[in-house]
Amino acid sequence: MSPIVDIFIPCFVDQLYPATAMNMVKVLERVGMQVNYNPSQTCCGQPAYNAGYHPQSRAVAEKFLQDFEAPAVQVSTRPRYIVSPSASCVGMVRNSYSELFAGTPQARTCQAVQGRTYELTEFLVDVLGITAIPGATLAGKYTYHDSCAALRECGIRAAPRQLLDGVAGLERIEMAETTTCCGFGGTFAVKFEAISVAMAQQKVEHALDTGAQYLISTDVSCLMHLEAYIKKAKLPLRCLHVADALASGW
Repeated sequence: MSPIVDIFIPCFVDQLYPATAMNMVKVLERVGMQVNYNPSQTCCGQPAYNAGYHPQSRAVAEKFLQDFEAPAVQVSTRPRYIVSPSASCVGMVRNSYSELFAGTPQARTCQAVQGRTYELTEFLVDVLGITAIPGATLAGKYTYHDSCAALRECGIRAAPRQLLDGVAGLERIEMAETTTCCGFGGTFAVKFEAISVAMAQQKVEHALDTGAQYLISTDVSCLMHLEAYIKKAKLPLRCLHVADALASGW
């Protein structure tokens, strides 16, 4: 029997890019997963954590553990995973939760949840062994942005490229300095606006130099930041989350 997937939809996706969440569901169902959504879920606690409010972040993180502990996991004979379209949130759960819950009664629950939590592309490639989504079609050239969270916190680099290269009609052209930060960084973009915008400009210029029509990444937070610069400058480049590209054409 196919695994059960509990999806976690991050704040950015839920509030600003709900179509990306739906596309992730379409992709997971396309490859035979049973998808479950808990409407009680909220935030992973990352904004408060990154701003230095660790006690407040822990309170939000405790709710995340409650929402995804899933008692049914204990009695089900089917594998059950937590999958999110955000390497940033996955990185928060996998890494920062260890600090937040060290030495607490929730430590064991935390470890269990961490062990089942994956970003979408690494789940498809590394867990399921899928490197192409049947029927995915998108004509054009794309360049890929390695988000800091995906690359540095989760070690994700090959998986999204493998899946995107499997989309019919889509050609990859790597841009210069693809591993360099886009300048978003959550509150960094607010506190250091001028630096943040300059970093976005550099990233977009590298993407444009490839001649690609699409700039694709695993994180809508990065894409939102880059898209704002692109739209303001009226540049011929479209930002897409990897789930949106994988759900194209069917």
